[in-house]
Amino acid sequence: MTFSKRMFDILFALALCVVLGPVILGLTLALLVLQGRPLFYAGERMRSVDQGFRLLKFRTMHVAADSGGVSGGDKQTRITPMGRFLRRTRLDELPQLWNILRGDISFVGPRPPLRRYVDSHPDLYARVLACRPGVTGLATVIFHRTEERLLAPCKTPQETERVYVQRCIPRKARLDLIYCQRQSLALDMWLIWRTITGMFAR
Repeated sequence: MTFSKRMFDILFALALCVVLGPVILGLTLALLVLQGRPLFYAGERMRSVDQGFRLLKFRTMHVAADSGGVSGGDKQTRITPMGRFLRRTRLDELPQLWNILRGDISFVGPRPPLRRYVDSHPDLYARVLACRPGVTGLATVIFHRTEERLLAPCKTPQETERVYVQRCIPRKARLDLIYCQRQSLALDMWLIWRTITGMFAR
């Protein structure tokens, strides 16, 4: 990550913390009243093939003992009413401003994967994670809704895993590698803009 990109991340994250502070506080209070604790989900994600971190999100699901893997149709019954709204608007990702300030992720880059997928595809993710992971990115903007459509019909964790590994990981990785090869401030600003407009569109 370049010095200029890191400075942009810090300054933009601080500005958003000020501007969105009331929104974050309001969502926190709403979740406390409607869902109770825990308010946040802190799941392990990878910033390199051998270095993990805790990615913060507002909790959108009922707590379960076994919640590994990506979310498909098999987990739909666990999503809370408030969680559906947060996921649809992507407001569940606001706590990741803290991850940006810590340097775990950037605003733009490949979405940080779960350890299980890095362990099963180490060569692929060694290339993808050569870029700092991000809140949004080329794969997120272009493929996110397709991924949702592919995973929504899955009825079991095994089916979700198979579809994600076979049909999502390769396509997302190709887009992430294109971003890594062509990243620039102009591309980052375009992807941020597309993400924000997509939130309002949804």
